[in-house]
Amino acid sequence: MGKIIFTFLLSISLALAQNPVQTANDYTQAKKNATYKELLYVSVKTQKMYHIINNEVVKKYTISTAKKGTGNRKNSNQTPLGLHSVKEKHGDNTPLNGRMIGRIFYGQIATIYKDSSRSKTDDVTTRIFWLSGEEEGINKGGNVDSYERYIYIHGTSEEGRLGKPASHGCIRMSNKDVLNLYNKVATGIKVLILDK
Repeated sequence: MGKIIFTFLLSISLALAQNPVQTANDYTQAKKNATYKELLYVSVKTQKMYHIINNEVVKKYTISTAKKGTGNRKNSNQTPLGLHSVKEKHGDNTPLNGRMIGRIFYGQIATIYKDSSRSKTDDVTTRIFWLSGEEEGINKGGNVDSYERYIYIHGTSEEGRLGKPASHGCIRMSNKDVLNLYNKVATGIKVLILDK
């Protein structure tokens, strides 16, 4: 009986420890003395992004962070950690799977790989959320500035690689998911990226 209770309590503890809402709130409360009504929480460990509104996960997305892991330094090809916000959104008139260069659609539709194939180019497709760091010296300013590093949440031509680290620092989403999210969130929404 005691072993069953211990296992049950351990399961509850692990579930609470992995609760994305609680993890996000704990971080923002500790760093900014605030919680946010709406937030995107990126879990590098699970390769998921959670859209949280009023302390509830309203949508969970499979994503892909950097193949080289996490890190905030310029030219690291790593995904930066910490609290960010969406400074700019791009792609209002870009069609699904449209390939953008310099945040502009020039008429090319990307080939979308549903298997583990790699594209010859690191395609940025459909929509872009350009992130800006919110933590001075961690992801803002100097050689750790996420905005100056061009860190995006964006669609990808390598959809078959979602769910595992494969990017060059950005957060990749499926094209349908990034389009769906783009229509739901405004510029300024907070984005929390943690290696949890």
